[in-house]
Amino acid sequence: MAIAIEEHNREASPEDRITAAFVESKPRFAWHPGMLLPGTTMQISFLKDLVTQRNATSEFSFLNYLADRGRMAHFINHQTFFPTRREFSDYLEWADEKAGADVYYSTRAEAIRDGDGHLVIDALGPSGPISLYARNVVVAGGLREALPAGVTASTRQFHNHRLLDHLAAMPTPTQNRFLVVGAGQSAAEVVEYLHATYPQAQVHNVFAKYGYVPADDSPYANRIFDATAVDEFHAADERQRAALLDYHKATNYSCVDLDLIRELYRREYAEHVDGERRLFMRGASRVASVDEDANSVRVLVENLLTGETEQLAVDAVVYATGFTPTDLSELLGDLVEPGELTDGVGRDYRVTTTRPLSGAVYTQGGTERTHGLTSSLLSNIAIRSGEILQSVVAARAVSYSYSA
Repeated sequence: MAIAIEEHNREASPEDRITAAFVESKPRFAWHPGMLLPGTTMQISFLKDLVTQRNATSEFSFLNYLADRGRMAHFINHQTFFPTRREFSDYLEWADEKAGADVYYSTRAEAIRDGDGHLVIDALGPSGPISLYARNVVVAGGLREALPAGVTASTRQFHNHRLLDHLAAMPTPTQNRFLVVGAGQSAAEVVEYLHATYPQAQVHNVFAKYGYVPADDSPYANRIFDATAVDEFHAADERQRAALLDYHKATNYSCVDLDLIRELYRREYAEHVDGERRLFMRGASRVASVDEDANSVRVLVENLLTGETEQLAVDAVVYATGFTPTDLSELLGDLVEPGELTDGVGRDYRVTTTRPLSGAVYTQGGTERTHGLTSSLLSNIAIRSGEILQSVVAARAVSYSYSA
């Protein structure tokens, strides 16, 4: 969004330029630092960066980043569309520094309300409460870690999203055994990382499926992520939208890259041959109970087909159990009716409000039911940000004509 505004302002007349400020709860820019595991790669093409699909000549592109870093020829020789996540994270930090946006870090937005001719954003920063004033507000609430019912996060039980941080803070292993819950890409990556990083430890993966389901990244299925698909999806009726999300969930949810599936199977089979098992895939199973003490977590694993149970004492349980969209209703208060944040969002991502406001509220993310699978993904972020900006600019032009 910051880059789209920067590029707009370069071409716009002084009166049409847009000023922007950003509120971010983190102390500094970071992109999933807890899951930047060695060797993990992006699942989307580098061409789906912050700008290319919106402006192919932008200086903020991944290709320009490569040129700036002196790695263009090396990347071409690498012959891949999928850089490592560590490299893409470095690209994002490079773009953040290059954009130089006005960001209030370590600051959390607490309420958005209508003021006298403007919107007011009440926030809590390092030095206390502050208020910002804007004509338009874009809310990117992100996702929240989802833990199974009854699970309380601790130093031995935690979500995978901050895996590296949690492992660093975990007590010294004494059981030499880990358990991972989940059957998606993150679960498989955590299993691979733990198996390689703790060579003396067993790694058990528990999931309800019989085995991993391969991610569908075939060309025709991937059209669901095209920008034109958002137009068609938003215009469709609710029943058809729900059907499409169900048909294509294997492109994004609870699925694993086939190469990673094969690698984990290779490791498990080699252990069968050697007779020294460390990797255990417990399909068609569930965690029936957990009991944590100072030295371990005792996990009761139940086989859903046979009913048999086995108790394992593990050093940690990693829950790769997905995310839920952040509930923005408290932030927006009486500006929106219940349900409007899921069903009342326009094609331009403008939220339907309970009454006319002094400005507009847009949402980045949380619109899967109305805009499709790209709602919170990088796949369409360049175009999505551009569309929101276009809506803001168009609304300003209308208000100018009214005032004239």
